[in-house]
Amino acid sequence: MANIKSAQKRARTAEKTRKHNMGLRSKMRTKIKNVLKAVESGDKDAAVAAYKEAVPVIDSMVGKGIVNKNKAARHKSRLNARLKALVA
Repeated sequence: MANIKSAQKRARTAEKTRKHNMGLRSKMRTKIKNVLKAVESGDKDAAVAAYKEAVPVIDSMVGKGIVNKNKAARHKSRLNARLKALVA
């Protein structure tokens, strides 16, 4: 643990931020998994609905700086490709 008071506060703040970011990242991963489960089950309507729910969450994580924009684009692209394969 840090000895300087300001460093102690920084450590507390960093830990609080880390936990908050973990929750947000977990939320994004859950939405992605929901899409994948719906695609694997073969339910087109549920998969499309889950995808439409996941995209804004993924985009908001980019805005918050939780994930890089390229990673978000990659996730959305791969999910969309699975949806198109399911529909076709």
